[in-house]
Amino acid sequence: MQSIYLEVSDQLLQLEMELRRQDLWQAEPPAPEALASTEPFCVDTLTLPQWLQFIFLPRMSQLIELEQPLPRQCGIAPVAEEFFRNTDGAEPLIKLLADIDARLQQG
Repeated sequence: MQSIYLEVSDQLLQLEMELRRQDLWQAEPPAPEALASTEPFCVDTLTLPQWLQFIFLPRMSQLIELEQPLPRQCGIAPVAEEFFRNTDGAEPLIKLLADIDARLQQG
């Protein structure tokens, strides 16, 4: 397995842990209709933490497991900065997302 898969897999695990640490992890998934949104980041149906948990993490994990090409441009960190603009303690989560963005851009 290429190092990018191992590195991004580790980053995804850190992301899950940070979502859990910040109590942003949900026990129950949203309705299937909410997950079927065609808007970027499902902004019309999900919060950013929901999108990360129920869309981003599973899709990225599947790409890694199958060693499929990973996206080169995600741009999640700027979205997170906007979403968490007035939220105390969100800096570690935003930093993790920026690190994931940067690693994916490196290829």
